[in-house]
Amino acid sequence: MSDMNEKLVRAAIDAAHNAYAPYSNFHVGAALLLDDGQIVTGANFENASYGMTLCAETVAIAKANSDGQMRQIVAIAVAGGPKSSEGGAVIGSDPITPCGRCRQVIKEVADEVAIDLPVHCAHASGYETHLLSELLPFGFGPASLK
Repeated sequence: MSDMNEKLVRAAIDAAHNAYAPYSNFHVGAALLLDDGQIVTGANFENASYGMTLCAETVAIAKANSDGQMRQIVAIAVAGGPKSSEGGAVIGSDPITPCGRCRQVIKEVADEVAIDLPVHCAHASGYETHLLSELLPFGFGPASLK
């Protein structure tokens, strides 16, 4: 495990504490590693109209894009789980992986940066790493439109 990967996973865990999840109580944080070593984070933001909920990965990617940094993304970490009533841990014992919608958004980034992005999926005792192509085999991307 590299120190940078651990730092990225820790940033995702910390970001999960900023989630707004009053309906599901499932707090998710995402952290993006940029090619210059910067880390950009995001947290899920729920809405009473569930379909308008924003996932942590999408928030982080949109944030990086709005700052002109989307094409610098080289890795992603995701962490989450229920928040305790004391405001404690928000990381579950099982690894959390991006939902299907987020996998599609990450695919768009991966195609732009031409990297099979590693996605570090946190759990209580560490994290596991998957390449995006493993999480989204036969993904639909810009090349599919030609």
